[in-house]
Amino acid sequence: MFTSRFQEWVRRRALRLATWLGRLPITPNQVTVVGMLITFSAAGLIATGHLLLGGVVLAFGGTFDILDGALARVTKRQYPYGAFFDSTLDRYAEAAVYIGLAAYFLDRPGAQAMVLPTIVALVGSQLVSYVRARAQSLGFSCETGLFARPERVVIIVAGLILGGAILVGVVWVLAFLTNLTALQRIFEVWGQARAQREVAREKPAEVTPELRRRARAPRP
Repeated sequence: MFTSRFQEWVRRRALRLATWLGRLPITPNQVTVVGMLITFSAAGLIATGHLLLGGVVLAFGGTFDILDGALARVTKRQYPYGAFFDSTLDRYAEAAVYIGLAAYFLDRPGAQAMVLPTIVALVGSQLVSYVRARAQSLGFSCETGLFARPERVVIIVAGLILGGAILVGVVWVLAFLTNLTALQRIFEVWGQARAQREVAREKPAEVTPELRRRARAPRP
């Protein structure tokens, strides 16, 4: 959803900061852990009703999600485990935010009904990431969808800062669009798998030495 120009603007500034951080004895994985702990703090603030402060802290924690990757590129520490570690901690951090929102609604008279859409949004957000990771592990590309992680963080921060009916609307939007995004990605992978099957049917079977041997063997 975000324009590629905006993403490039964010990456350039993250690389500048990462260049400075690269001179310090700090690893990308350490930056990832700090970002997760900051997000956990934001979730605690949200659960206790400090929505504005929680939104600000969440926005600050979100910058670490960009910074760890930039630091890995600058310091040439891009390893498969680092990407796996970052993705896993991102899931914990995002789940913590939704749990904080559910706790907030549960503690507010008349707002308990918002717990269910919050849980639906949590499930959808986790599925968006899982579907992409699983598809890529099977060799498919999976980049479509309206609500990837950056969009989700931005809209949650906006809802927390504005609060009230805006936050309620944000939760409903997340509950709908995260699951829609997951379905979009499932459909994208289905289309690629279907195309692969059609190509496999049209491609003539490869004649292996074993098949030649069986064809030449005398029949009883």
